[in-house]
Amino acid sequence: MAVDPRTPVIVGVGQFTERIDDPDYRGMSAVDLATAAARAALADTGADVAEVAKAVDTVFGLRQFEISGPMPAPLGKSNNYPRSVMKRLGGDPARVVLEPVGGQSPQKLVTESGTTIVAGNADVVMIMGSEAGSTAKYFAGRDDKPDYTETVDGQLEDRGHQIFSYVDEYTVQHGLTGAPVQYGLLDNARRSRLGLSVREYRHQMAELFAPMSKVAAKNPFSSSPVERSVSEIETVTDENRMICDPYPRLLVARDTVNQGAAAVVMSVEAARRLGVPEEKWVYLHGHSDLIEQPLLDRVDLGAGPASVLAAEEGLRVAGVGVDDIATFDLYSCFPFPVFVICETLGLSGDDPRGLTLTGGLPYFGGPGNSYSLHGIAETVGQMRDAPGRFGFVGANGGIMSKYSVGIYSTEPVEWRTSRSAELNRQVAGLPTVPVTKVADGAGTIETYSVRYDWPVRTGIIVGRRNDDGSRFMATSEDADLVSLMSDGDPLGVEVSVTPTDNGNRAVLR
Repeated sequence: MAVDPRTPVIVGVGQFTERIDDPDYRGMSAVDLATAAARAALADTGADVAEVAKAVDTVFGLRQFEISGPMPAPLGKSNNYPRSVMKRLGGDPARVVLEPVGGQSPQKLVTESGTTIVAGNADVVMIMGSEAGSTAKYFAGRDDKPDYTETVDGQLEDRGHQIFSYVDEYTVQHGLTGAPVQYGLLDNARRSRLGLSVREYRHQMAELFAPMSKVAAKNPFSSSPVERSVSEIETVTDENRMICDPYPRLLVARDTVNQGAAAVVMSVEAARRLGVPEEKWVYLHGHSDLIEQPLLDRVDLGAGPASVLAAEEGLRVAGVGVDDIATFDLYSCFPFPVFVICETLGLSGDDPRGLTLTGGLPYFGGPGNSYSLHGIAETVGQMRDAPGRFGFVGANGGIMSKYSVGIYSTEPVEWRTSRSAELNRQVAGLPTVPVTKVADGAGTIETYSVRYDWPVRTGIIVGRRNDDGSRFMATSEDADLVSLMSDGDPLGVEVSVTPTDNGNRAVLR
């Protein structure tokens, strides 16, 4: 099939992982990790590496943890991450962009790259991401810290970290700092809707994730290539300690990693000009980018309507059904996002196609905002190995706040548009729940988490006021209530809430 010369194709993918137990472990910087991955992506095109690097006119950089908020970078950072990488590769792109926080970003940027190429505003695009959490931990407290500060001149379109689109003063005041506690609320809300016990739900989470570890154990880019059993994942031990309820460590994304990933997207016209073999070309058949309501507005905290619509829309745009999909890579920071997509698509953890190509964030590694770029790299490789098949990538960001889907295949296809803007308006128009920020009186626990990662074990509560049904947040260090939250089941239990100068406090009624 002949396609329009402006049709975008993914022509190169690369990954890099540095494990702390590697004999040549160096404690690389985020720039160095991205450079290694980008160099691999350039080589993967099968064309002249130097020529492709020079032809890159647009670069999208994914934001690392160290620049994902107002905190300082302890080992220094580049003032222009994308240009620092391209300088090492011999490229000088006309435009570089630093994307906001969000795990949906890799897939969203593949779609944005395609749109930009189709419009004639780019010919060759590089997408890159990396995370150097292992380096930061390795050098913490040491006297021989490296200084990775770097100043590079040139244009940079910094879209800002936008972390406060996910959290605000009220949620932070009530302990929603960090992904485990945030997703703990969602998984416990889902458990409430399903009517499952704590033990039953933890077993289901372990059953969902154990097969992923088998994939990670065989992936050369895994940060922790160890196969885990269901029993090992669900049993709390000193090694598998509780992080935030309902998650022991082996159900939590592994963010202390040194990983990088990159992808090269270009027009068919540019691919031909640069001599990229057609067997390298992979097309984006379907895509979608959906945004969920703010966390406390959602009627059901145990559901993800935007993610559901994103999955359905991606398949619709591609013109395929679930049975046509040969591979999946579902964002798996915690079980909740995987459960939502599995319910939507009718998948189970033991689906013979698998739910991940990397091995999942707790086992392969969770390199911040760039994880799904690894999933895309694996998908592109799988599509090339078996031409004509379709691969599904589901990328999640924020507190289940944004979801992007990509459907990949070597089958040639003209660029297609999605109804994402229309669907986003639909999601924004869904009913909401009123929130009472200063709560006083009786309420009922709607969902909860427990912070085992704080010096004092603390209960985090989302509840409903008994008098008007409005939603509130509260924390608790009350021994009886925290004991129930840690060792029992507090869903639906009544509490007494008192406002303070630093948020609401709850005790058992």
